[in-house]
Amino acid sequence: MTPEERERYARHILLREVGGQGQQKLIAARVLVVGAGGLGSPILSYLAAAGVGTIGISDSDVVSLSNLQRQTLFRSEDVGREKTGAAQEAIARLNPHVNVIAHPRMTDENAAGVVADYDLIVEGVDNFAARYALNRACLSAKKPLVSAAVGRFEGQLATFKPYEKPGALPCYRCLVPEEPPRDEQVNCAEEGVLGAVTGVMGTLAAMEVLKELLGVGDSLAGRLMIYDGLGASFRTVRLNADPACADCGAHG
Repeated sequence: MTPEERERYARHILLREVGGQGQQKLIAARVLVVGAGGLGSPILSYLAAAGVGTIGISDSDVVSLSNLQRQTLFRSEDVGREKTGAAQEAIARLNPHVNVIAHPRMTDENAAGVVADYDLIVEGVDNFAARYALNRACLSAKKPLVSAAVGRFEGQLATFKPYEKPGALPCYRCLVPEEPPRDEQVNCAEEGVLGAVTGVMGTLAAMEVLKELLGVGDSLAGRLMIYDGLGASFRTVRLNADPACADCGAHG
């Protein structure tokens, strides 16, 4: 690390669980962030501030005025711009040491090729097709997947590493075997979401990513964290692998 980097990351280096070696791990790490919205904004901000050396961003949307209530990575002057480009500039202002790579929307056709270039994938999208594509790609490449979701005043967070304990640890599809009917899906554009909820869950997702990269603490693999903003409460429930899972059942 350069003297400037040692000063920038000084509070990390003071932590005995991180130290200089841990910070070097973060600098060498490659993380793919899928979704640069309400969840992606704090994820990207904290991973960049932490010094994660290479961050991929996958998002095909443009910034709209209604995004700014929760997508704190963007400013009013970014309205109408592609989110990936605006996010790259925001990260460069925050930490010029971070290399940012833009990617298109994740699909079954391209997910495997993109995922292969990263150490860990974190997603905060509202698109089940993209989530399933990422789940399959992460299973095939044996890469950890951190998944966050929000709706109204609530949020959920989990880490999926079924390859570590085949048949015991679940994948994303074990949790959501099929896409819910359209009328049962929580849609922020239709039902709303309190902006701060995305900040809470996105920051927690960034924390789980950093723990996985550093190899510290207890992984959320095999567990689902549920946040109730109105009740000011968290609870964690155990997740089981589904032997009949269409994605990971054959690996059990």
